[in-house]
Amino acid sequence: MSDVETNRIRLGIARCLLGEKVRYDGAHKLNRYLRDVLGPYVEWVPVCPEVECGMGIPREAVRLVGELESPRLIGRNSGEDWTGRMQEWGRKKLALLEKENLSGYIFKHGSPSNAMGRMKVFGADGKIFYSGTGIWARMVMDHFPDLPCEDDGRLHDNGIRENFINRIFTFKRWKDAISSGLTPGKLVEFHTRHKMLVMSHNEVVYRQLGKLVATAGSVELNDLAGEYSALLSKALTYRPTLKKHVNVLTHALGHFKKNISGDEKQEMLELIERFHNRLIPLIVPITMLNHYVRKYDKVYLQEQIYLNPYPAELMLRNHV
Repeated sequence: MSDVETNRIRLGIARCLLGEKVRYDGAHKLNRYLRDVLGPYVEWVPVCPEVECGMGIPREAVRLVGELESPRLIGRNSGEDWTGRMQEWGRKKLALLEKENLSGYIFKHGSPSNAMGRMKVFGADGKIFYSGTGIWARMVMDHFPDLPCEDDGRLHDNGIRENFINRIFTFKRWKDAISSGLTPGKLVEFHTRHKMLVMSHNEVVYRQLGKLVATAGSVELNDLAGEYSALLSKALTYRPTLKKHVNVLTHALGHFKKNISGDEKQEMLELIERFHNRLIPLIVPITMLNHYVRKYDKVYLQEQIYLNPYPAELMLRNHV
């Protein structure tokens, strides 16, 4: 059995996105990218809040009604209120999910239970809000505040997709570091390998993490790990930009100043500039950097997650 098969990332997901016919109308919402492209690297933990809290298939459609921050889940025609039953089921389900070792969750856009955001809430006097969150999605995100979460609608955006998959692979590495028995040395090693990756997301948080790691060995490790996890999660919620990537690529190039020729340096600078001008995707300068890393045996860069954050087969940097 391969490393991919034995070390798959466990992700919660709306069951309909895997092709299960659990929708209110007995249909599904299969997402072929998630099933066929990301699927080989993932062990799915499918959840359907409606079915699991007692609704049938097919069933009456429901909607969110009331206050934006605390809407009720109401049958469209009957007016039946499912809020309490879903929340009661949800509390038990969350306790079970704590044991699933999740590294992320993918919700269903447009679902009154599963929408991560941008959901209609029908308020008083005919007022409609367009920024509601599904009942179950809110429970998950409140219960697991550091867990990377997205919905299938937003994942159609190449940048959001790349950022989310980057986050779940990073979260999995962090969980593995914790489960293997975190020590001050392992924390320093983890942080060192992720320096450029974090820098590409947020330099301010990158510096905060550096100061935090500098205290390893002199403070309570469990408290330190908790603070580090929260800051790491915060950093990765910021999407990398062209400017941030250019900064990291240029920083990485500086490690070769005693090795590469003038022509090689100029070629790399031209690739970075072309990427900055959106003429080529990120994978092009990254590939050249990886070539120089191997050619000049740069151990520090070989260990930088930024240069290889997830399987190349996902081809995410071909489109950003």
